[in-house]
Order: sequence, then C-alpha cells, then structure tokens
Amino acid sequence: MGARSKARKRAVDFLYEADLLGTDPVTLLASRVGSPDVPPVNDYTVTLVEGVTAHRARIDDLISEHAEGWTLQRMPAVDRAVLRLGLYELLWAADVPDAVAIDEAVELAKGLSTDDSPRFVNGVLGRIAVIADQLRAVL
Repeated sequence: MGARSKARKRAVDFLYEADLLGTDPVTLLASRVGSPDVPPVNDYTVTLVEGVTAHRARIDDLISEHAEGWTLQRMPAVDRAVLRLGLYELLWAADVPDAVAIDEAVELAKGLSTDDSPRFVNGVLGRIAVIADQLRAVL
C-alpha cells in the first residue's frame, strides 16, 4: 500500500471516529497530532481531513443528491466517511485524477465496509464524476 493510500485510510479513520463521536474531525485530528500515544500523522492525512471538513456541507449535499435511494443518515458511517473523502479528492484535489479518486475510495470500501459498499461507493462517485467538470467550474 502506497503512502497516499495509507494516508487516505487514516483520514477515513479520523472522519469515521469524528462522525461516531459527533465531533469536528479537525478538532479530533488536532488532539491526536503530536500525541506520544498515536503514530505520526501524514501531512496528506491532515490535508484530507481539513479539506473534507472545510467542504463538508457541499460534499454532503452532493452525496445526498446522487446516492439513489439512500439518505446520509441511513448509510453506514464508514461508507459516509469513504464517500466524503472520495468526493473531496474528486472535486478539490487537483493533483488526483478522477479515476484514482474513485478507485481509491472503492478500495477503502472493500477493506472497511460491507460486501455491497464498493459497488455503492463506485456508483455514487461515478455519477458525480460525469458532472465533475461542471461542478468544479462553480466551486
């Protein structure tokens, strides 16, 4: 697993934990960075958590619009975290190709969630990827 893939996994861990605790992911991250009880946090993990948090309202709106038959609240918390990270990379991480953002999110879903989650994540992000250029133009 590459450094960025590990950073993504760690970011999902933070996003997931913050979601379950009902706390701000950046605050949670800040409480862990530099702690002797926690392994060092990669800079890309910090970038991802901060980016998802900064754009969370728009990310959640887009996921809700494109997750056919699902509400955000009904999704497994892991899937929410993976989708939020994948959508952040898809729309705001200019150095990450669309296909890579989707593939990485699908791989995270394979390793962290249910058997149906990879297909679900791929479907939601794939629908958004079709209009990604239009979305980026207005972000």
